[in-house]
Amino acid sequence: MPILRAPTRRAAPARTTARRASALATASVVLLLVPGARARAQTDYYNTDRGRPVQIEDAYATERHAFELKLAPVRVEWTDGEAAWEIEPEIAYGLLPRTHLEVGVPIAFERASSGSRRGGMAGLEVSLMHNLNTETRTMPALGLRADVLAPVGEYAPDRTYTTFTGMLTRTMPWLRIHLNGQYTVGSEPTRASSRPVLGPPPEDDANGVDLSRWLGGVAIDKVFPLRSLLLTAELFARQPIVETEDTELVAGSGIRFQMSPSLAVDLGFGRRVDASDGSWYVTFGTAYAFGLAGLMPGGAR
Repeated sequence: MPILRAPTRRAAPARTTARRASALATASVVLLLVPGARARAQTDYYNTDRGRPVQIEDAYATERHAFELKLAPVRVEWTDGEAAWEIEPEIAYGLLPRTHLEVGVPIAFERASSGSRRGGMAGLEVSLMHNLNTETRTMPALGLRADVLAPVGEYAPDRTYTTFTGMLTRTMPWLRIHLNGQYTVGSEPTRASSRPVLGPPPEDDANGVDLSRWLGGVAIDKVFPLRSLLLTAELFARQPIVETEDTELVAGSGIRFQMSPSLAVDLGFGRRVDASDGSWYVTFGTAYAFGLAGLMPGGAR
């Protein structure tokens, strides 16, 4: 009997071992593929950019050697029932550690006196951003950015403007807090405006009316890593570059979602809250992240 039963006892563990080995191999493949894709999908939605989906941004730059193509982010603003549009495609490149270079081409649309809409370039913007440090237990992340807006295009300001922005980001267990402060160097524009104003531009209007002399604000956001989702809200004050314009107080919120490992989408909206009839706006944008093998360390030449 032992001789007859011994093979039976050994056969069962063998089948069990085979099943366990198969299950372990399957789990290993899943662990290698799924979390890897998930991790890559979480690299873009987490970091907020200026205007995507809110004005206040975090202190982190695009990763080194990575490109981020912002595909036609759109902003539509309504005042007294009239709408103004602006589209600003941009591309950013991680030039150095914690440093990126960005080029944008704002395109403005306005309502002509005939009632039709016309549009054109509203400048050429070049930005350089540097993240001074990553966060520690006692130290927030700090970032600096310099933006140069050149007078390129029919709808551009009549001179070059340079804007300096400081950014601070602090991550807590349940949310992140961002502080931004901004100042623009350059005298008030003087040329009559063709930029995206609401309705026919008045004679004393000036290009660059949407530029800020200074801006300061705070934003909070909440991330949902398992869903590659970010929710954010902001409050900021700004003084337009045109000194006769009133200081504005604006509140906004937005959502950003990673649709694929390379593609993120965002939607935002806000309103000027210091006036009972304050204008309000909606933004929509997409960002495509990619890399080029020839620019990577050890990549093909």
